[in-house]
Amino acid sequence: MEQQKSDIAIIGECLIELSSNGTLAESSTLNKFFGGDTVTTAVAIARLGGAPAYITKVGNDGFSEFIISSLQKENIDTSHIKTNDEQNGMYIVSNTQGKKELLYYKRKTAATKLNIDDLTEDCIKNLKLIYSTGIVQSLSASSRELIRESFKIARENEVITAYDPNYTSCFMSSSDSKEYLEEITEYTDIMFLSLKGDAVRLYDMDSIDKIMKYFWDKGVKIVVIKSHIDNGYYTGYKGSINFTEFYNTTKAIDVTASGDVFNGGFLYAVTNGYSPEKASKFASVVSGLQTQNYGAIQSIPYLKTVMENMSA
Repeated sequence: MEQQKSDIAIIGECLIELSSNGTLAESSTLNKFFGGDTVTTAVAIARLGGAPAYITKVGNDGFSEFIISSLQKENIDTSHIKTNDEQNGMYIVSNTQGKKELLYYKRKTAATKLNIDDLTEDCIKNLKLIYSTGIVQSLSASSRELIRESFKIARENEVITAYDPNYTSCFMSSSDSKEYLEEITEYTDIMFLSLKGDAVRLYDMDSIDKIMKYFWDKGVKIVVIKSHIDNGYYTGYKGSINFTEFYNTTKAIDVTASGDVFNGGFLYAVTNGYSPEKASKFASVVSGLQTQNYGAIQSIPYLKTVMENMSA
């Protein structure tokens, strides 16, 4: 498949998703798909018309062809993906009315072998933006080094860097997550934070003003704080803070990965000339539409639908 030239690189791990609309105890079949925090962001960018490349390692365990072909069908550049003999990570999810079950299987996966040879300096120099998350740093010492060095090279070459700690307590400790975040902050231009999940749990801070100032003082240019308490997003840029409400929450039925989808919408917008405030409004619609159907990736909207709802 011929792929367009990529201007956004996303470093991450693609997981196999097995899902059911019934409980895991009662379901006799599971539907196969793919997912993961950074993959969801990449698909969001691609469906909006962006040109992302996905940087990862995939295991030769029977799922490799499915993963790569699925990404290619989404118009994601897979030319940087390498394979190895480790297994692919997996999660099993069920959605029933009022209840959700989620199980992860992520030990010694292919992506733990990510290292500094997987994204060259020449490649980084030709990008508009590079993005990753704390989950990717947590995979291994070598993946952590890859994120740090890639962000450092990007900053030196005036390539935009964006990061989400995405603290997930089921396989990350708060102390480790804070350490990952602190070592990457000085090289980060755009920081996405969950008020409760990241700011409070990692820094014990719940003041929007204090959080903004903390990261501005460390050189982060744009800080986006997702607040479910206030039902919206705070976007801080050049000393000014703007608030954008979540989009059409009355129709939300599945908020799985909505934050990752928001990130994709925001990154697409800023790399296409939107101001940070307008990028948040745009991304809020992208994320809000995604929550109106089941499935983290299946329900991500395309640009035409987003623009129709922006003008409605």
